[in-house]
Amino acid sequence: MSYSFNVTLNNEDDTQNLAKILANHFTDGVVYLIGDLGAGKTTLTRYYLQAMGHQGAVKSPTYTIVEPYSLQGKEIFHFDLYRLNDPYELELMGIRDYLETPNALFLFEWPSKGGEEIPQADLIIEILKSEDELTRSATLTFSNEALKQALEQQ
Repeated sequence: MSYSFNVTLNNEDDTQNLAKILANHFTDGVVYLIGDLGAGKTTLTRYYLQAMGHQGAVKSPTYTIVEPYSLQGKEIFHFDLYRLNDPYELELMGIRDYLETPNALFLFEWPSKGGEEIPQADLIIEILKSEDELTRSATLTFSNEALKQALEQQ
């Protein structure tokens, strides 16, 4: 069963709380992060990684395309496909090697640029800025029952 859940992100605390829920209930699989420039995709990713135990900076892999993390034996790969000109570039950079990592978490910003080279999402997070750009709304689409219950209880 597929679920859709809307969350209002009034401030960074709300974003951090959402990230904590994700870190507790969605630790492997494919996540698509969708939103305009400045919507908060990398901010959510930073809090998500910190909630999973990452210490230190989380930089956007806009130029490197992928930033790998190893947290307590868990492999996480943060992809930013914004600068990708052709999805085939992912094949040339060896994306299959990353995707073969068992039980890993794959975070894809700008997944539409990945075409057929990236797997289907297990969780889609679309972040939209309000007209005044002070708040965000996030729509999460997924099939994880535990995540659904955790979001409902927040």
